[in-house]
Amino acid sequence: MNLFRGIAILIALIGASAAQAADSVMLASEVFVEKIVTGSDGRPQVLLQHPKRVMPGDDLVFILKYRNAGQAAAKSFSVTNPLPRAVSFRETTEKSAVYSVDGGRIWGALPALQVRADDGRLRLARPDDVTHVRWTFRQPLPAGASGRLSFRGTVR
Repeated sequence: MNLFRGIAILIALIGASAAQAADSVMLASEVFVEKIVTGSDGRPQVLLQHPKRVMPGDDLVFILKYRNAGQAAAKSFSVTNPLPRAVSFRETTEKSAVYSVDGGRIWGALPALQVRADDGRLRLARPDDVTHVRWTFRQPLPAGASGRLSFRGTVR
């Protein structure tokens, strides 16, 4: 299997990722390739397209939609999303996000996390070290309520 086909398969599988939420909260994931094109007015426009094939350097947008399908409010739940190894994390705008750089064992704000460098010394973690993103909902999510979370990455 060539590298690019493998990356495409990995991205297709993100919808079946290990995102976790309360039993009544339903999750759906989508991945888009972000393309910048010139509009008819000559200005750059951002397009999100479903990926057919991705290449190293392609910018991706991951969107996770959630909905409380239960009859009661979902209390204190979290959504955890692992990143495919072929994707380097860039950012999320949701302030409630915490990160793991060690496969989900330790969580925290990115500036508080450390990784071991090739020379054996500890260094501060960078966005491309992120292995998982987690959002925790402290407020109850009413029955029928929905929303979305997103993060960006780049194909390595």
